[in-house]
Amino acid sequence: MTAYGPDGAPDPAAFRAHVRDGIDAGAAAVFACCGTGEFPALTPGEFADCVAAAVEEAAGRVPVIAGTGYGTALAVQFAGLAHAASADGLLALPPYLVVPGQQGLLTHYTALAAATPLPVIVYQRDNAVFAPATVAALARTPGIIGLKDGVGDLDLLQRIISTVRTEVPEEDFRYFNGLPTAELTAPAYRALGVHRYSSAVFAFAPEIALAFHRALNTGDDTTVQRLLDGFYRPLAELRTQGHGYAVSLVKAGVRMRGRDVGPVRSPLSEPSPAHVKELAELVERGLGLVAEGVEGGG
Repeated sequence: MTAYGPDGAPDPAAFRAHVRDGIDAGAAAVFACCGTGEFPALTPGEFADCVAAAVEEAAGRVPVIAGTGYGTALAVQFAGLAHAASADGLLALPPYLVVPGQQGLLTHYTALAAATPLPVIVYQRDNAVFAPATVAALARTPGIIGLKDGVGDLDLLQRIISTVRTEVPEEDFRYFNGLPTAELTAPAYRALGVHRYSSAVFAFAPEIALAFHRALNTGDDTTVQRLLDGFYRPLAELRTQGHGYAVSLVKAGVRMRGRDVGPVRSPLSEPSPAHVKELAELVERGLGLVAEGVEGGG
């Protein structure tokens, strides 16, 4: 999360502490100023400062992936700022507003990759949905290393994976589950061979996120199902109760767990008090389920 102070400006100390919390808890990477980090709400200067702060806090322990987006010219500009701040890679968010055709998408992302030495993960979601042949062309593009899927069309994703595997077999192309509350669909994605995912829950309840990840990786189906049924499904249902809750509800969770990262910036708005209370109850339930699994050896 990008932290803001009482004056609405970014709060570097709170942001650094939040990054530190995540790394200390066992994060595999830091995604700075991406979707949940309110990339569209940041000025270029604020973006550069936050990415630099994340890199300094990470200190090489884990990679720092910075967001970039908008049209091609601005995406290249933000990529340059991320490179200057010593980020390790980029998450390329969809272009602003327009619904491009496949050739337009391909031109946009190949131009971005050509303009930066940083490796690029392309984020498929909203107005950037790719045909399998387009992803194969992206996989052949130097600098583009993976696809993060935020659409959730498993038929499309299977065809994408099959096409890339067939047409670009020499490339180690990476896939990520990028759906909100990705744990809910993690078992289905694993069936397609997609083991990587980003966890918004980790931002405010790393104990729950890590317990689920361990259970998923070790084949502990009892714990996976217990957490899906008792925590993740209700959380996903709560997330649908308000616009922008994929960001604002997560930020409320971070504050609730003791790290004051401030409110979200407009046009996002804060979740209702009733929904924050429901989130607190869910977190307590999730922590209880984790403890129950530890005590029971599951």
